[in-house]
Amino acid sequence: QVQLVESGGGLVQAGGSLRLSCTGSGRTFSNYAMGWFRQAPGKEREFVAYIIWSGGSTYYADSVKGRFTISRDNAKNTASLQMNSLKPDDTATYYCVADMILSRIRTRQADYWGQGTQVTVSS
Repeated sequence: QVQLVESGGGLVQAGGSLRLSCTGSGRTFSNYAMGWFRQAPGKEREFVAYIIWSGGSTYYADSVKGRFTISRDNAKNTASLQMNSLKPDDTATYYCVADMILSRIRTRQADYWGQGTQVTVSS
């Protein structure tokens, strides 16, 4: 089992920044690809970004490319999502995910999910 706990959400004005963190425990963190999803009220859960085990490769949804940056620190068992130039459309609950198989993250089939952290962007 892998336990994931997100933190760093909050209320921010449009154009502002937030940094989300995800702390993992229970298994060897570096064995898992990590990702972030988000879900706005009344909408489906949406892929945001992922990062491979070593941190050497990342991938982003078009909606956040150039504004968000995913990173990880395997020594600290953490993954982060730096969000800049936030827009009201970024308002959602953000979830950290982990899986040993990268493709399962893109298809929303990741084995492990955090409880989520709320991000609200005011206009």
